[in-house]
Amino acid sequence: MRFILLTGLSGAGKTTSLRYLEDMGCPYVDNLPPAMILRFMELWTQSSPGTRTIVMAVDIRSGDLFDAHALWNLVSATRSTGTDVRVLFLEADDETLLNRFKETRREHPLYAAEGDLMRSIARERERLQPLRETADMILDTSGLSPRMLREQLQAALFDGDAGSQRIGVELVSFGFKRGLVRDADLIWDVRFLPNPFYRDDIRLQTGLQSGVRDYVLGAPVTQDFLERTEQLLLFLLPHYEREGKRRLIIGIGCTGGAHRSVAIAEALGERLRGAGHAANVRHRDLALEQETWRQ
Repeated sequence: MRFILLTGLSGAGKTTSLRYLEDMGCPYVDNLPPAMILRFMELWTQSSPGTRTIVMAVDIRSGDLFDAHALWNLVSATRSTGTDVRVLFLEADDETLLNRFKETRREHPLYAAEGDLMRSIARERERLQPLRETADMILDTSGLSPRMLREQLQAALFDGDAGSQRIGVELVSFGFKRGLVRDADLIWDVRFLPNPFYRDDIRLQTGLQSGVRDYVLGAPVTQDFLERTEQLLLFLLPHYEREGKRRLIIGIGCTGGAHRSVAIAEALGERLRGAGHAANVRHRDLALEQETWRQ
């Protein structure tokens, strides 16, 4: 388990960075008072030992509770116990910070005491200097686009470990007669495949059973479709990952949602998992369609 202490200048992008890190699968706490850091780390270690990276945002917003020297001493003492703690410091040039505060119309945390935005920025730089000097990573966000910031965070915190950033795929079978999958990113209509409904011997089976599965998957058109679709997804998924997308929902529809869509969703899930992707399969309308058969 690794803890990232995210700190730096107000307006340098900590809030945006936290959002991106959460999308990358990192739990976080924002504006954590320094005195609570050790207890927070103990709780996470005890309750979620399988979590890989936890982020703690600590900065000048804590007011009198924030002391950069004391915070660094705490980090050093924690490291001496074998705990993996890294400090990521975000900064930006004065012009960038001024423009960001003007654009957001937010008040600098030290403005009430300093009475001037530039003096507030300068005072904050001074107070945070001990942390900056000892930080493991310093990231200057001046001029960075959102995509560039996300890529720099990935490079800084995950050391190029692309596996930790793999997108999750959810394949949802459904019946068009009950409407589309509303949150789907992609929809495939598989009603062109051979329909088991017209086979009396397998009509009341589902795509999870061998009769329907073998009938649907055994057709040459189905194998061609699966090959082409798998190759398309293997092309698309890395591009979605680079854009920061963490979850892709694919709706696969047939007429009722019990035969062809179910068999295809299961087959695509197996193929994606075999290629090293996390793929979950869900059958939205299967139970509803079976209920209509019993009526």
